[in-house]
This record gives sequence, structure tokens and C-alpha cells, in this order.
Amino acid sequence: MPRIILLNKPFDVLCQFTDREGRRTLADYVPEPGVYAAGRLDRDSEGLVVLTDDGRLQARISDPKHKMSKTYWVQVEGVPDAQALKTLAEGVELKDGLTLPARVKIIDEPPGLWSRDPPIRVRQSIPTTWLELTISEGRNRQVRRMTAAVGHPTLRLIRYRVGSWTLDGLGPGERLVLES
Repeated sequence: MPRIILLNKPFDVLCQFTDREGRRTLADYVPEPGVYAAGRLDRDSEGLVVLTDDGRLQARISDPKHKMSKTYWVQVEGVPDAQALKTLAEGVELKDGLTLPARVKIIDEPPGLWSRDPPIRVRQSIPTTWLELTISEGRNRQVRRMTAAVGHPTLRLIRYRVGSWTLDGLGPGERLVLES
């Protein structure tokens, strides 16, 4: 039976188990041996990381050819207009090519959202907007590059869902071990 662990990775934690520089890693939150992250989540991003000891499952989650969808809550600078949302939905031209179509909508701040330490930078004269963005590929820093390309840099990025797994019920640093 494969082991599956869902972790709400806090901000400023590396998505690996070791670090020569002594920074916080997954090892600080996941004491179970022999599991590996299925996909990466940048140090400056938060949210759901799926870990497993099943190599096939890990590949199905992380390999872009399987196109497993992932949903992000994205706090961006400014208020995206209809054209920016349309561009995000239809595909954004990045240096490494056009992204696949995405699902995007403006949302209220997610209910029960924890505060981030340190907090995002706030500029009095520029509002922020929360987006729910679902993609089915996983290029390096893709969501951040997509929002920047349409003129709305990402201030905070939280992965809410991977496939059918979600963050529901998990606070920062908390994990859930699933029976499979």
C-alpha cells in the first residue's frame, strides 16, 4: 500500500528534505521516512504538497504529460480587467512558450486564511486582488510568470488543490497521513 501524506507547506520552507545552508525543509514537518514530494512548491509559496513512497504515483502527479490539475489561490497586485483574465484563461505567452488554457476567476480572500510571516508587502495606493487559478501543467514558477505577464505580479501564492486532494482542514505546517 502506498503512503500518501498531505502537507500544508509554510512560506519560507524548501520543498526538499535537506539543505546545506540550514534553512527549513520538509524534514522539519514530515518525520515519516521514505516519502518524497510529488512536484515542487517554491520556497516563497505556501500550500499543499503531496508526498508519497510510490514512484508511479509521484510521476503521475508531477509529470506534466499527465496534466493533473492544480488550483492556486493567488493574491496579485492591482485589479485584473476582463482582458487580463481572458489572457490567463486562454494561455499566456512566456519565454518558454504559450501556457495551456487555465481556469481563472476573481475570488474573495479565502475564508479562514492564515496570516503569512512575514506579511506581503502592501502599498497604500495599489489594491490587491485574489484569484483562483487552475492549471494543468507545472512549469517553473509558472503561476507567478503568468500573472506578471498580464501586468499583475503575484504577492502571495497558495496551492489549494492537487488532483482531488485539498488543503481543507490543514493549517500551516500540519500534515495528514492518508490510508490508501
